[in-house]
Amino acid sequence: MDIEEFRKAGYQAIDRICDYFASLQERPVVSQVQPGYLVDALPSSPPEAPEDFSLIADDFQKMILPGITNWQHPNFFAYFPTACSLEGIIGDLYSSSVSNPGFNWLSSPACTELEQVVMDWCAKLIGLGDHFLNKSGVGGGVIQTTASEACIVVCVAARARYVRENPDVKLEDLVIYTTTQTHSLGVKAGLVLGLEVRALPVKPEDEYGLRGETLRQALVEDHAKGKRPFVFIGTVGTTSSGAVDNLEEIGEVLQDHPSIWLHVDSAWAGVAMACPEYRAFGKLDAINKHAESYDTNFHKWGLVNFDASMLWVRSRKNLTDALDVTPEFLRTKQHDAGLVVDYRNWHLGLGRRFRSLKVWFVLRRYGVEGFRKHIREGVELNEYFASLVRASPAFELVTTPSLALSVFRLTLPSSATSELEGKDEASMRTIQNELNRAFHTRVSAHSDKIFLTQTMLNDTFCVRFAVGAQRTRKEHVDAAWELIQENARGATEEWLQQRTKA
Repeated sequence: MDIEEFRKAGYQAIDRICDYFASLQERPVVSQVQPGYLVDALPSSPPEAPEDFSLIADDFQKMILPGITNWQHPNFFAYFPTACSLEGIIGDLYSSSVSNPGFNWLSSPACTELEQVVMDWCAKLIGLGDHFLNKSGVGGGVIQTTASEACIVVCVAARARYVRENPDVKLEDLVIYTTTQTHSLGVKAGLVLGLEVRALPVKPEDEYGLRGETLRQALVEDHAKGKRPFVFIGTVGTTSSGAVDNLEEIGEVLQDHPSIWLHVDSAWAGVAMACPEYRAFGKLDAINKHAESYDTNFHKWGLVNFDASMLWVRSRKNLTDALDVTPEFLRTKQHDAGLVVDYRNWHLGLGRRFRSLKVWFVLRRYGVEGFRKHIREGVELNEYFASLVRASPAFELVTTPSLALSVFRLTLPSSATSELEGKDEASMRTIQNELNRAFHTRVSAHSDKIFLTQTMLNDTFCVRFAVGAQRTRKEHVDAAWELIQENARGATEEWLQQRTKA
């Protein structure tokens, strides 16, 4: 492809991308294809001769798009949102045009220095303290691929620091602490590092957030067994329910254990701290006071296209001490003189993408005001949805709504009250779970119109409603609520009929 052919193909690609977004609402939310559809449709070997590019581009429309679940659809309320702003798309296009591995400053100075700048911008946007800024020369921020990879990086650094400060410790005695509501990233870090993971229990009466006393008791128990917890992964905005660990209490407990690293994962909720009114919810003061590291994904609710997971550390030396590998062929006079940051020593890989460019494009285009407006609109839409749930006798909120996330379930119908009288709490929960599984199954059958995901909270089956797509408006929440009510009625009627037959 020469430059003029690229120009022509590029114009067509932009036009088709615009057409895709213009028609997004008419497309199914979830891909409707069956497993193996693409494997069966494509040849088993690459073509021997070059193909015309227009045919390749047409096959994207015909064969790939039908197999795409449209995460930016206004009726996508599953998982957490995945951002895809037009500004971010253009940023990705530009970064691809200057492809380079970015492993040190010299490989492309702009890649390193722009990342330093935008990480400081983002830190200031969400209120992180000056000690987390790259400009401080002590702490700093680095873009990772995902919060899961950031967690592994942090656990590597925390382990190295703990062993350095406790040289007699045996690696098999080290323990990663999470909670029963922590994202699977904690367990994944344990698998990768070959370390034990202990999930501390959380309670419904604490809104599924960990309390300091539970952590204190666990530390006493494990130290008595000869175990050595070296990192606690706290969460602001858990995946299941948006729960928040009590970081003030946790931080106070860990002051008596200075070798234990406090990492705060706020993959989804962290960007909400761009709005000052949500900083208390986000435990900003406790993070600035106690956390050794903090991570949030701008590629979820933060308008930046995947991937852009922002990790900040109180001490960059803890990262580089654990991860610095500099063979002779990677040495540069700038690094040897201490004049530059080489980000390869801040993450697991060597090469890295030029992710900061799309972040720069998005933040400049939206500004702080536009970014805050996007967050507030998501919270307002979720508050509206929660009000609909509260007003309906057929539903109940399982937890207090968390920013742009509500967790709800169907209540047992009043007509079944006499039949269920006298059953214990566990039996009632099992029965209600059966009803809600049937309800979610019915809703899922309409995946072309809506997408909701389920979760379990301490043996309670619930349905999640997560707002965050840029194009979601009140009318989409209303349409979702109508479909939810319709399928709730159907599920309840069918459930009652089955119990009558039984």
